[in-house]
Amino acid sequence: DVVSLLLVGARASILVGVIAVGIGLVVGTALGLLASARRGWVEEAIMRMSDFGFAFPAILSAIMLTAVYGPGIVNAIIAIGIYNIPTFARITRAAANSVWSRDYVLAARASGKGPWAITWQHVLPNILPVLIVQATIRFAIAILAEAALSYLGLGTQPPQPSWGRMLAEAQTLMFQAPLLAVWPGAAIALSVLGLNLLGDGLRDVLDPRLQKRA
Repeated sequence: DVVSLLLVGARASILVGVIAVGIGLVVGTALGLLASARRGWVEEAIMRMSDFGFAFPAILSAIMLTAVYGPGIVNAIIAIGIYNIPTFARITRAAANSVWSRDYVLAARASGKGPWAITWQHVLPNILPVLIVQATIRFAIAILAEAALSYLGLGTQPPQPSWGRMLAEAQTLMFQAPLLAVWPGAAIALSVLGLNLLGDGLRDVLDPRLQKRA
């Protein structure tokens, strides 16, 4: 029974992680590319919005959404996705700014290409490795956030299993059946560790500077 709950709970964690990170990746990358391409007041406005977004972590956003719409996995996905947007926006903008100063981008501008063509053809392909690695790391954080929200009763609702809710239900049986808390805790820990190691491995493979050192 515990193994079945762990397997089905993994499906919920992966679903939340993929959709929430996808929201942050798509929206945050678009905002970061826009800030880098336009500069000026557009960049300043997007960065200040990102600073404002950091003031609302995933758990706080989920509590606010729960107060209005009620608890549920959809609200957890929205809260975690909104939390990921400022991170991807800042990383995209920083990586894109470094690409805009490269010689091949200057050559493209001299040949008459507009900022959007340069962004699509030169900037985005060159920052994809950074975004892929960051998405992997944020995936691990999303799994932790989903488990925390489910533990607090704000995420996945019964009868759908969840690793976080398994921990919450097991705390009343810690002395009678401690393994009920060990297995979901181990699943969360191993998932986060594996995704962090995957992110480090992707960074080593995709970063040309690390390849040169090797």
